This record gives sequence, C-alpha cells and structure tokens, in this order.
Amino acid sequence: MATLTVWKFDTAGGAQNALTLLERMQKEELLQVNDGAYVTWPEGKKKPKTQQMHSLAGAGALGGSFWGFLFGLIFFVPLLGMAVGAAVGAMSASMADVGIDDDFIRGVREHVTPGTSALFVLTSNVVVDKVAQEFKDTGATLLQTNLSAEQEARVREAFSDAE
Repeated sequence: MATLTVWKFDTAGGAQNALTLLERMQKEELLQVNDGAYVTWPEGKKKPKTQQMHSLAGAGALGGSFWGFLFGLIFFVPLLGMAVGAAVGAMSASMADVGIDDDFIRGVREHVTPGTSALFVLTSNVVVDKVAQEFKDTGATLLQTNLSAEQEARVREAFSDAE
C-alpha cells in the first residue's frame, strides 16, 4: 500500500531543503519514494511554483499529469472561478474514489499559503516512527492520506495514458 504524504513547511524553501533528508532516508531504507513533487510559495506571489521530483522517483512514478491535476485542484481551480470549477468538479469526484477527497484538498489549500512550501510524496515501505521523527525535527506539519492497493492502482490507471 502506498501513502500520499504532504509535509508543510513554514518557509518557502523548506520543502526543497527537505529533499536531501528524503534522499538520505531512502538510502537508509527508512522509506521507498515512488514519486513526489514539491510546492514553493514565496511571500507576495499570487500562486505557488510546483516542481516534480525526478531524481528520487521510482520506476512506478505517476508522472507529471497526476501532479499537475492534483496541484490544479488544490491551488489553481479556486483562482479560475466557478465556471471552470464546476467543469473540474466531476473530475475531482473521481479523485475521491482514490483517497484524495475534498477534505484532503481543502486541508492542503488551507495550510499551504504564501510564505510556505510543501513536499508531496508517494511512498511505500515506510518505517513510520523514524520518518516522522526526522520530519518533526524540521518543524514540518504533516497532512496525510493513505491509498489502498486498489486506490493506488486506480490512480496509476487513470494517469498512465496521459503521459
């Protein structure tokens, strides 16, 4: 089973700085990074900058279409207005089927604001207590949703054709 984890940092550069920590933990076999991306949102900017992690992503990476869609739902749909929001509503309902529901999206949207950053990581084989302690030491806040094996397979199926 994979876990989609979101670590929120109180600085715009915190998520990018945590990539070294994530790489070290993967080398120590405390977790396996299947895919990931991060968001940096400098103070004074209207929207965040997003970046997919290529160096740590495993062979089963979801790809840019997944991250683009997820970040669009979280950060950009509210800016585009109700007409576009309604059109995307049907597509976002399918995300709920894979464990990424409105509460998750709303929670991330409320926490990741100008002046902050977030690290989004799809992981498996996690040594939870050790990984949690490592991130706690950075001052990060954890938001998380688990994906069952079936939900992970649905996400992969939905986004495999888009690449």
